[in-house]
Amino acid sequence: MKVTRSEPVLVHSAGDAVAAAAEEFYFLSNLDQNVAGLMKTVHVFRPSADDESHGDDDAATLMRDSLSRVLAHYYPFEGWLAVRDDGRLAVRNDRRGVPFVEAVADGELPEATDDVAAPGAEVLSDLVYADVEKKEEALEAPLLTVQVTRFRCGGFVLGLAMNHCLADGQSAAEFLQSWAETARGAPLSTPPHLDRTVQRARPAPAIGFPHDEFAEIEDVSGLAGVFGGEPCVYRSFTFDAGRLARLKRAASDGDATAGAACSTFVALTAFVWVARTLALRMRPDQKSKLLFAVDVRRRVDPPLPPGFWGNAVVFACCISAAGDLLQGPLSAAARSIRDAIGRTDDAFVRSAVDYIELNRGARPSLTGTTLVTSWNRLGFRTADFGWGEAAWSGPAELPREVVMFLRGARDRDSMVLLLGLPLSCMQAFQEMVDLQ
Repeated sequence: MKVTRSEPVLVHSAGDAVAAAAEEFYFLSNLDQNVAGLMKTVHVFRPSADDESHGDDDAATLMRDSLSRVLAHYYPFEGWLAVRDDGRLAVRNDRRGVPFVEAVADGELPEATDDVAAPGAEVLSDLVYADVEKKEEALEAPLLTVQVTRFRCGGFVLGLAMNHCLADGQSAAEFLQSWAETARGAPLSTPPHLDRTVQRARPAPAIGFPHDEFAEIEDVSGLAGVFGGEPCVYRSFTFDAGRLARLKRAASDGDATAGAACSTFVALTAFVWVARTLALRMRPDQKSKLLFAVDVRRRVDPPLPPGFWGNAVVFACCISAAGDLLQGPLSAAARSIRDAIGRTDDAFVRSAVDYIELNRGARPSLTGTTLVTSWNRLGFRTADFGWGEAAWSGPAELPREVVMFLRGARDRDSMVLLLGLPLSCMQAFQEMVDLQ
């Protein structure tokens, strides 16, 4: 399939962006500082047989015009990343605009979506326009780029490249919802709260907990060579309700009455941690780290304001010797995960923010690490621009350490697991899935 792109045009907010010119810089919190990188997503909209209110050529026009209007509420997207004199990242409010690209594909949507749940596929990279080619150019990259690709069947794909320092998954989904509401002429159901200073470090920063999420892990298993010696392949695995129920029983010591106490997230995360450790052939003395994102909007005191827009997640952490992890029951891994979630309270979050303040540039170490993020409840697919909900929404690419959970496209009671592994390791992971 060939995708032909037009030259990008810059979209600016319609009217006056609220307070856009009041400050030279838009403040980014410590939780924003250490996630600067592109988050690429694709959102598939199939043609509706009973809806002729939009023609094939209308999608790009509607999306561009409504983007201009919604940017008045999300003006930081028009700016540029900059490093302030104190070394902190911030958004320079120079309103350069958001690059918008129209594209045409010479195929039908099924050709692009049969394997759409496998990030890294070449077709997905063609559906997202990213105006950066080298890592060192990241500061010069736009904070948001948009591509609308029309297919011969009349459907289209919305491809976004969004800098993670501006939005976590929840905030990105709320932006998409606001954009869709604007396209339909509806008021914003969740107006964004743009002030991130509520997440400032304390005047006297204090670290009150071990923050193993930042700890360096020694690579005693030669994992760098494993990833460097084979091609990395990406696959999706669907866990239906029956398989999920079996996992939850195993994660609850096999006691059926305790199954309800173990969430789907905990059970599936425990399985992924164990299975990926096994698939990567970690030595028994290799430290295997699990990181997973925890939304802290309601965990801090006071809770963050409704519509808070930014990064409001911290990484909970579990570390185990690979030998202990693989020899123990799944319930032991699940217990560690539940304990890590329980520790993520207001005191822990403020300690994490202060840790980054005192260790400028600190980022979680990813050696020997499985990083789990769950998008199954974020609501990306529910954004309706006038063509109904998206048939599928998900990432266009994943870092090799990341495992993502999504809601099943056809069966809402199922979960889809996405990950990338070296080819031989993926075969071992597949065997672990087949045993469930």
